[in-house]
Amino acid sequence: MSESDCLAEIRTRLDTWSAKERKVASYILANPKDSVDPSIEELAERIGVSESTLFRFVRKLGYSGYQQFRIALATEAIAPRDTWYDSPEAALDEKSAASVVFRTSIAALEATLAGLDPAILEQAAEAMTKAPRVPILGIGGSNAVAQDAWHKLVRTGIACEAPIDFHSQLMLASQCGPGCFVILFSHTGSNTDALALADEAKRSGARLLVVTSQKRSPLAKRADYLIVSRSSGARIVSEAWSGRIAQLAIIDTLYVLVMEKLGDLGERHLESMRRAIARRRL
Repeated sequence: MSESDCLAEIRTRLDTWSAKERKVASYILANPKDSVDPSIEELAERIGVSESTLFRFVRKLGYSGYQQFRIALATEAIAPRDTWYDSPEAALDEKSAASVVFRTSIAALEATLAGLDPAILEQAAEAMTKAPRVPILGIGGSNAVAQDAWHKLVRTGIACEAPIDFHSQLMLASQCGPGCFVILFSHTGSNTDALALADEAKRSGARLLVVTSQKRSPLAKRADYLIVSRSSGARIVSEAWSGRIAQLAIIDTLYVLVMEKLGDLGERHLESMRRAIARRRL
């Protein structure tokens, strides 16, 4: 089935669905845009059916999983311009692209700040300072965020590493062991490779900090520590820039907290790094 046939396929099968499936079909046909963003748990709750009913509905349409269904639905329900602008509301604005981008990012930062739990941030920072190793992981665009986290945290003297290649990340996660503190970034929280990294890290005995935009995602459920970054755009937009900006601010917050907890030791490591860089300047 072509991605553009999703809604048409639902309509043509209306008379063949069971009562519960017809309830799902009716809701999606009436609210196609509102059905793109929620996770499977949230959409099932919104419609008033079980997750298994919704998953069965998706499979009967010919999709291998819920994420594939959401992508197909988004292709029809959301205009392309809305997805590259990250925010449907912002895309309607007649101001400059710079104004749209900056206001969208500011909104995501404010929403993320409002939802942060200071206790979780403190606990995560404390655990990082005591861990023998801090692997920092992420797939695709989230790996760019992981690289920024490594670039900040390596200054503190914490033994952190952030491989780019997925298989290298997977091998690292499998070798963590008890005491390690793994940081895993994922915008959607439903990427199968990210879930594999989480499972390997947990299987090895490591504690897991998940930073994601979806607090009810499969990845979030695996977390020992969960920090939610807010995004102004639909969650289906995996490359949403506002979610990335919010996660970078979370990294900076953790960096500051770690430095505060390390005190003089952290300052010595930071000064050592600064001197090494200064020697390379003309």
